[in-house]
Amino acid sequence: MKKIILISLSLLFFSCEGVVAAIAIPTYYSYVRKGYATEAKTQMKNIVQASEIYKMENDSYPPDCWETLKEEDYLEIKKSITKKWEFECSFDEDGEGGTLSATSTEEMGGGGGKKLEYNKETGKYTGYGQSNR
Repeated sequence: MKKIILISLSLLFFSCEGVVAAIAIPTYYSYVRKGYATEAKTQMKNIVQASEIYKMENDSYPPDCWETLKEEDYLEIKKSITKKWEFECSFDEDGEGGTLSATSTEEMGGGGGKKLEYNKETGKYTGYGQSNR
């Protein structure tokens, strides 16, 4: 009888452990994705702000996404960021709209090919690491 109770308790314990793992693991990975995306979002915000300053002083957006901004000291961007993320800008000349995208490289811990996009008009981010709400 004691063996049956012990086996039953063991089965109950492992069942509960499985349920907890089924909930906790996806939640953990969601937080990890958001953490990686935050790194890109921070840099994207900096690129947009530096591009606006550049436009005010030069009457046009930079010819590339961030390289000119860095060369002319409008932007500070670490090499570790550019190894993990590739940035691409497409701003409207009137300054009202456009997009900025970041695509992860294989150097990024979450893997390559993950895309995050910022819509300048709405001010919202979509894609990798973002909630679907």
